[in-house]
Amino acid sequence: MWWKVAEGVLIPFLGTSLGAACVFFLRGEMSEQLKKAMTGFASGIMAAASFFSLILPALEQCEHMGRLAFLPAALGFLVGMLFLLALDVLVPHMHLDKSEEGVKSGLKRTTKLVLAVTLHNLPEGMAVGIVYAGWIYGNDNISLTGALALALGIALQNFPEGAIVSMPLSGEGMPKGRTFLYGVLSGVVEPIGAVLTILAAGFFLPILPYLLAFAAGAMFYVIVEELIPEMAEGKHSNVATVCFAVGFVLMMALDVGLG
Repeated sequence: MWWKVAEGVLIPFLGTSLGAACVFFLRGEMSEQLKKAMTGFASGIMAAASFFSLILPALEQCEHMGRLAFLPAALGFLVGMLFLLALDVLVPHMHLDKSEEGVKSGLKRTTKLVLAVTLHNLPEGMAVGIVYAGWIYGNDNISLTGALALALGIALQNFPEGAIVSMPLSGEGMPKGRTFLYGVLSGVVEPIGAVLTILAAGFFLPILPYLLAFAAGAMFYVIVEELIPEMAEGKHSNVATVCFAVGFVLMMALDVGLG
């Protein structure tokens, strides 16, 4: 059982590492269209994963509450959004679509970029940990294949994030090996967050619906605050919208097909 958990925890990290490895195969800085496409794809996967893998199971677990079954999911979702908002304010980082100009923090641009993506990866690691914890403790609404589907979906979403870290830094002249390392390090928080969440979940099992919705709220914060504005930045293009739809449908198919 624990080998399957370890596999699920590491799959998203592998996605980030493979994305960071793009620096060895692609030349120059990432084009604006490609960046929008990858951001849209990542947003679609995150949105579908939040609903089908997190919010829906949270609602199903509270069906016995009748008309108030939405309350745990609603409260957890809002707290998750507020938690990421607090981190966004307290942790000095730069938004992925911002240049160094106008950023008041004294941290180097590379450090801010890695912190930004690391902040994005935190709720994803928590989401994987919470879902696997639900399976470990025998929750009827969460299956191993469903947890694996979430891990695979987040790995697909992490691929462009890893590239978004390594490619711009390479375009600025940083050695490729170093940019790859930055990309990999930005994903380390995911397996760590997932393992810590699994270890702590036993104490919070009675409030698992709240935790599932909490992870969904945190992921939606990233979508709304970071990814969607980046999709709309610059010259108008429909590529991000199309890729959002592709990512959403792909994650939905993974969750429903495997779950």
